[in-house]
Amino acid sequence: MHSKHPMTSKQWLLAFLGTVAGLVLLLAAFNYVTDPFGAFGDRFFQWWSYDETMNPRVAKISYLEQNHEKYDSYIIGCSSTSSYPTEQLNEYFNANFYNLIMYGADLYDVELMSKYVLENYEVKNLVVNLYIHNAETYQTEPDSKTYNLHYKVDDSSPLAFFAKYLFANPQYGVTKLKNYLNDGYLQKSYDVFNEETGAYDKSLRDVQSIGALDSYLAQPAYAAFLDYPQQDGSIPYLEECMSSVRAIKELCEEQGVEVTFVCPPMYYENLNYYSFDEIETFNRSLAEITDYWDFTLSSVSYEPRYFYDETHFRNCVGEMAVARMFGDDSVYIPKDFGYYVTADTVDGLLESYEAAQPMEQEQYTARVPILMYHHLSEGEGSGDTISAAVFESHMEALGEAGYTAVTFEELRAYVETDAQLPEKPVVITFDDGYESNLTLAAPILEKYGMQATVFAIGVSAGKDTYKDTGAAMIPHFALEDALEYGEVITVQSHGYNIHEVEGRDQAPIRQGVLAREDESEEEYIQFLRNDCQTMNELFQEAYGESVGVVAYPYGLYSDLSEVILSEYEVYATVTSEPKTNTIVKGIPQSLRAMGRYTVYGETSAQELLAMLESE
Repeated sequence: MHSKHPMTSKQWLLAFLGTVAGLVLLLAAFNYVTDPFGAFGDRFFQWWSYDETMNPRVAKISYLEQNHEKYDSYIIGCSSTSSYPTEQLNEYFNANFYNLIMYGADLYDVELMSKYVLENYEVKNLVVNLYIHNAETYQTEPDSKTYNLHYKVDDSSPLAFFAKYLFANPQYGVTKLKNYLNDGYLQKSYDVFNEETGAYDKSLRDVQSIGALDSYLAQPAYAAFLDYPQQDGSIPYLEECMSSVRAIKELCEEQGVEVTFVCPPMYYENLNYYSFDEIETFNRSLAEITDYWDFTLSSVSYEPRYFYDETHFRNCVGEMAVARMFGDDSVYIPKDFGYYVTADTVDGLLESYEAAQPMEQEQYTARVPILMYHHLSEGEGSGDTISAAVFESHMEALGEAGYTAVTFEELRAYVETDAQLPEKPVVITFDDGYESNLTLAAPILEKYGMQATVFAIGVSAGKDTYKDTGAAMIPHFALEDALEYGEVITVQSHGYNIHEVEGRDQAPIRQGVLAREDESEEEYIQFLRNDCQTMNELFQEAYGESVGVVAYPYGLYSDLSEVILSEYEVYATVTSEPKTNTIVKGIPQSLRAMGRYTVYGETSAQELLAMLESE
């Protein structure tokens, strides 16, 4: 037998180096495929929302390299830039905007990013969002992987750029894979961007209920407004900041691009970080270079409900700002919100800062109770059934107490425009869509100058038996039957087939609009979309319009149901939580998940009024 020769030291070294090289190549291949920062164009996942969350400066350029033909205009700046909705920008500018928001962007980043898109893409409009904070820092990079610019933007070494991401810690890629496998429909902390617009995904934040100020501030997300963080501000990089503003303006002028500079709304305590002299210096310096729109300080700045957190204003405030810039008087805009600044008018801006103060609550909020009735009978009432006589006593008592019945469309007009509400508004609603709502309730409503909304169940419309069992049920009116009662009755949705009843519908029973236990998220979303679509088709056929308001069966709902309904342009939802609602001008989501007082057959007129006055 011949023994094997032991490996020489040279062979061991070569084997070791080969193993290391193989591992390095494996690491590079893994990082290239997972591409958690979007540095290589995310060829395999195309999960731009994730990549942009990791580093918007890099990933957005990689995205635009593949998709820039979709856009002809850009809005650029720090995180508050996201709150100018691209839908409104597109409408008013007649353009296709992409949002180049970057975390903590200073004007160095903004200048280079602006220069890159202007020189490499077709651009009609550039909107630059900047404020006094931009003069605090300049050309900073807190982290070399998450805050650095793309090499195409800052003309750095492509080799060094790609090497940094090819040989990065593989944990970045592992985390992306895990999140990819566990991702759901709603926005998560690891995918905060809307891929198509480049803006933050606010789909969830913009449907969360907003009501009375005290309950708003009681939520942990808004507790900062109760004890606002204090710090001292300074603007040591004012000169560099203004140099970048001048460079952006000159480049736009050279290329015939319309450029608009905007200073965003700030919460008043945030502006207090700076002395008035610093604020004056910043604005005079900016006005010497360019005209601009300023929304920094106004009555809006004193209302926490207009902000997502202590520094970022809501998208609805961004909508007001863009509408103000284009003189759209159909939108609610506080009279002191927005100032067009030139070198000649900067003194007026500074005077407006000194004059800014909060509005009185009654100027922009309204307290609105909503009543929930069901079936009416000509005889005695009990439970959810109320006698016609008692219902009439309720309407008479409401009128004598000074209440005026209003519709959801009137609430919407109050929130979205300068429309006003009566002194004591009340919304009267009926659930399910019983024939008695037309035959018994409508004449009484007309007699007392009232009006009501009936939330009809689509699958039960025009029926007197349950869909699954054939068991008898109280007759429901067909949707078109309500047309002749249009002066006093408006019909909205109780869902097409989301109101199932134990013992009357086929098991397993769905709990209102909620998902069943055996339903995947994907299956549930498809079910709810089908339900919305079917109900819209019925409404289009009967009334020539889609559903605008949904009453949740049993008052049950979820974040996911609210997001899906908002995608179908449902502007208001109601539950069965007994409370009086606070709605806020300029904040459409204050019409979401509104509470209602259930009225029972045994409820007297005196008890009804006491219930309304209890808050």
